[in-house]
Amino acid sequence: MSRRRYKVGEKKAGSSPGSLIYVGKEIDYKTRVRRIEYNATDYAIDDIKRLSECRLPATPEPFVSWLDVDGVHEASVVERIGQQYQLHPLLLEDVMNTRQKPKLEQYDDVYLFATLKALSFNEATQELESEHLSFVLGKQYLISFQEERKGDIFQPVIDRIIASAGKTRRNGPDYLMYALMDVVIDNYFVTLDCIGDNLETLENRIIEQAANQETLTQLYALKRDLTLMRRLVWPVREMLNGLLLEESELVKPVTAPFLRDLYDHVLQVLDIIDSYREVAASLVDVYLSTLSNRMNSVMKTLTIFSAIFMPLTFIAGIYGMNFDNMPELHTRDGYFAVLGAMGVLSIGMILYFRRRGWM
Repeated sequence: MSRRRYKVGEKKAGSSPGSLIYVGKEIDYKTRVRRIEYNATDYAIDDIKRLSECRLPATPEPFVSWLDVDGVHEASVVERIGQQYQLHPLLLEDVMNTRQKPKLEQYDDVYLFATLKALSFNEATQELESEHLSFVLGKQYLISFQEERKGDIFQPVIDRIIASAGKTRRNGPDYLMYALMDVVIDNYFVTLDCIGDNLETLENRIIEQAANQETLTQLYALKRDLTLMRRLVWPVREMLNGLLLEESELVKPVTAPFLRDLYDHVLQVLDIIDSYREVAASLVDVYLSTLSNRMNSVMKTLTIFSAIFMPLTFIAGIYGMNFDNMPELHTRDGYFAVLGAMGVLSIGMILYFRRRGWM
């Protein structure tokens, strides 16, 4: 199986902290920026054509402003948005580093920064894929950064805003960030369902003794995906715990119960990951045990055949010496007598082996 590798934009050692260097795979499309503004009664969605329009909301009320940035590979775009919203250079560096692990940072009570990974399982390539996501939460705005445009993972939230369904339109940007993170974490369950289905398929193949070397390769690939997934999900647990424990004016008390529910979901995801890792490890053991038993069965069959033919070969060797003083060689029915004795000996050995349970 081919695995995803990062080959371009590696950050050079010795570069200045806060340098905007994209770390990730090559992306050949331009960054798309949308602004979604809404309140309980109205909404507006606009594509930003000029970066000068990426600005802080003019008034804190009555709209929530969501700036959705699709693509973090263009340093000039990220830098300009950072200037408009007065974001710290180290924050922008983490936005462009797709290898950055999930974390939470609070810059006083001005804004809050969170980053995590969206995960999906590609059925065509049988690989776990991740997308780097970042959020900047302000008092009346939210900025979201997505790594690539395979599909907008935030589209369900946009649909709810358009339909005025749920609580999104009636709450602030902190609830919006929760809603976006909830979509990401819900996709963790979908990803685990795909991995679970693959594990079940491989388990059935092993039980039916139809497994081969490709089965073992797929098992090790799933174990590696589960290990990677755990490494990416575990920091999300700490990040949500930090959101709940830190007292911030940016996260309202009404949003805390939803964040606690999200925290519980992450714990469930981690439990399922650990369970699947144990299943994958046990399936590897079962496969190796099945392979060993199959080899033992083959060796047992060959040993029985060898044991049967060993005395027959001994008899044939004796009478193949052709000495003149061997009276059996001159007997008229000697040939048939020896064949009969060999047949009786073979049948007797087979019956003995069956009686002992060796066959």
